[in-house]
Amino acid sequence: MEKLTIANWSEDDQPREKLRDKGPQALSNAELLAILIGSGTPGTSAVELMQNVLNYCNNNLNTLGKMTIHQLCDYKGIGEAKAITILAACELGKRRQMETPEERPDVGTATRIYNHMRPVLQDQDVEEFWILLMNQNHRLIKKVRIAHGGISEVAVDVRIIMREALLANATILAVCHNHPSGSLRPSQQDNDLTYSIQKACHTMRIHFLDHVIVTDGAYYSYHEEGRV
Repeated sequence: MEKLTIANWSEDDQPREKLRDKGPQALSNAELLAILIGSGTPGTSAVELMQNVLNYCNNNLNTLGKMTIHQLCDYKGIGEAKAITILAACELGKRRQMETPEERPDVGTATRIYNHMRPVLQDQDVEEFWILLMNQNHRLIKKVRIAHGGISEVAVDVRIIMREALLANATILAVCHNHPSGSLRPSQQDNDLTYSIQKACHTMRIHFLDHVIVTDGAYYSYHEEGRV
């Protein structure tokens, strides 16, 4: 009977698809390494090939990282390019352990939002609308520009805002846009959009923190004004 290659496996068992659908933590070391080398040999899948290599290393990634290119190339199906890829991945893992985790900024107040976004928005001559996605400790996961518009208004789709928040697993959301005119007074469109976002966040059980309007020297906060 002809042996199945990875491409013939159930999609649930294919390493790339498994990582995409279940996350990297769901894969074995052999499966992760198989993604890197891409292919095995006739009759031996990439996963099986890496299982053989790991068996030689007593299934210890530290031991694998100490192997030489020449030692890895002793395995049928591993050439110089694959050996270099494996060792590069091991080195990256080692360097990651030595790195200090990146400190995410706290943007849990209107002042902090303003200080964070002013450098981004202060020189814009048209309105831009941004969202700030946070974890439960008000630490910024990421900020995303949602719309880039005209001098006095910008079109914003609330559905896009909520999609970005859900994809980032954000639990807190703030929004921000600039007024190139320098006026801090919210427009009726600003008010309507703010309440639409607040309603959508309530439906999706995401805390809507604030809508901050930024000018070059000051800001307007819906939260501080008691409007959200």
